[in-house]
Amino acid sequence: MTSKERAGLRARANSLEALFQVGKGGISDALVKQTDDALTARELIKIKVLRDTCPESAGKVAEELANRTGSQVVAVIGGVMIFYRYNPKLHEKKPAKR
Repeated sequence: MTSKERAGLRARANSLEALFQVGKGGISDALVKQTDDALTARELIKIKVLRDTCPESAGKVAEELANRTGSQVVAVIGGVMIFYRYNPKLHEKKPAKR
């Protein structure tokens, strides 16, 4: 991913709300599944790390979630992580209704 693509995705993510929070439990299988499902449905998502309670840093959490979901980390800003995974089904052209 180029820096221009990353900047464009960060700009698109500004208006998004964080879908999930990672807390004292860290990364669970349920969180990975929810993240995977959200990436399939939306392509671009935000997740928040509760830095006071999470045992790992936001960077490590982002790296592990990206590896386990096959996504790319767009940015980690403070406790907010932005992920992207291309979904070709979201970009299919639908036939016009008559």
